[in-house]
Amino acid sequence: MSNVRVRFAPSPTGDPHVGNVRSALFNWLFARHSAGQFILRVEDTDSTRAQEGSAQAIFKSLAWLGLDFDEGPGIGGPHGPYHQSERKGIYTPLAQQLLDEEKAYRCYCTRERLLALTEEQQMNKQATGYDRRCRDLGPSERSDLEHSGRPFTIRLKVPFEGSTSFHDYLRGDITFENSTKTDPVLIKADGMPVYHFANVVDDHLMGITHVLRAEEWISSTPIHVLLYAAFGWDPPLFVHLPLVLSPDKRKLSKRKGHAGTLEHRDEGYLPEAMFNFLSLLGWSPGDGREVLSRDEIVSLFSLDGLLKHGAVFDRAKLDWMNGEYIRSLPPADLLERSLPFLVAAGLVPSNPTPGEYEYARKVVRLVQERVKKLSDMPDHTRFMFEEQPVSDPGASQKWLERPETPAVLQHFIQRSAAIDPFEATVLEDCARQVAADLGLPTGSVFHPLRVAVSGRTEGPSLFHMMEVLGKDSTMRRLRTAAAGGL
Repeated sequence: MSNVRVRFAPSPTGDPHVGNVRSALFNWLFARHSAGQFILRVEDTDSTRAQEGSAQAIFKSLAWLGLDFDEGPGIGGPHGPYHQSERKGIYTPLAQQLLDEEKAYRCYCTRERLLALTEEQQMNKQATGYDRRCRDLGPSERSDLEHSGRPFTIRLKVPFEGSTSFHDYLRGDITFENSTKTDPVLIKADGMPVYHFANVVDDHLMGITHVLRAEEWISSTPIHVLLYAAFGWDPPLFVHLPLVLSPDKRKLSKRKGHAGTLEHRDEGYLPEAMFNFLSLLGWSPGDGREVLSRDEIVSLFSLDGLLKHGAVFDRAKLDWMNGEYIRSLPPADLLERSLPFLVAAGLVPSNPTPGEYEYARKVVRLVQERVKKLSDMPDHTRFMFEEQPVSDPGASQKWLERPETPAVLQHFIQRSAAIDPFEATVLEDCARQVAADLGLPTGSVFHPLRVAVSGRTEGPSLFHMMEVLGKDSTMRRLRTAAAGGL
């Protein structure tokens, strides 16, 4: 197992969604558990589909989750380059080898002919696919085409009869009848390889021992196996992972509006929570636990723990798990992670003074138990940073417009004016004494105080909130409410 070499080979066709990155995570976990190597390879031979900035989004997504690679773009390695667009000189002689051994052939069919062929097959309700017109051209016709300068592709010769089998670690032996496969293009007319050819060549030359990829690639694997056989190479062990599904049980897809990995980062999910959550999408530690540290997951991960069925991306569960991780953060760490969201909301300056920083630390600590995403932090804390909170009309009507509320507020203001230090436990005792003095239930005191101070009926601990606000700010808010200013 110390010789394990796995790879994540994304195409830069958009920001990677969580299903893509889950595959990267499983490869990384297998490599780290096995003391093997994790390789990043960018499969960018299709320039028509490549999107500017996509490769950088891939790198950022992996870095955010801490999925470091041992070889790949930016750090190099003995099997580079690691962008397929830079490896054309490697693919060309190998394609020529297959031509020379008559395991492949040049196809001169134009795009127009291929489109017309597909339309005809569809009209006749036939299976679509190349009709192999150029596979057995006569010597004269082939010579004329070669000398004409007409563009050509290179196609693999798939056997007409028999079957192709391979072993999948999760599913056992899988067999496809060769008659169900047509002759796939290996090299495009521009000389660049298609995915199937470059993928096989690079996996072999980079010494990949295990291919962990989504189950949607099962139908393509026979072509890959035929290519390995054509070159006389041993294939890697295939492990086709269960799909990550949307709540409606369809394949997760960025194109269908499912959030990309970096969007989750920007929404305020913690990388360690996302790491934990994604690790359980298609894998189980076997003991029923759900909140696991990175080191625990690496230690427990094995191919035997992989599941065969699809895993639903349950955002409610992710929110719960993210909340668990937020609650475990030390206060200073919580503030550092929350600051970008508070700054963006205009609640904290970009370069806070030591006093502003310390106040913000106390504020976020107040709501730590209530926040599920860091992007929620501004809404949960806004009233703590405002000069005077904006009161919810319903809350004011329910609690501040009660006939006994003015007396409650005035009595609390008078009793609390002498409190020093202005601490939660003393403030709570004061409020309970006010209730006793006025012959009211504590709720008839606590709720008006909460609305007067925060403008809300719900929130963090009332008296700890007062303590963090401080005496001056708390008393100002109470006097404003008592005067009917809310």
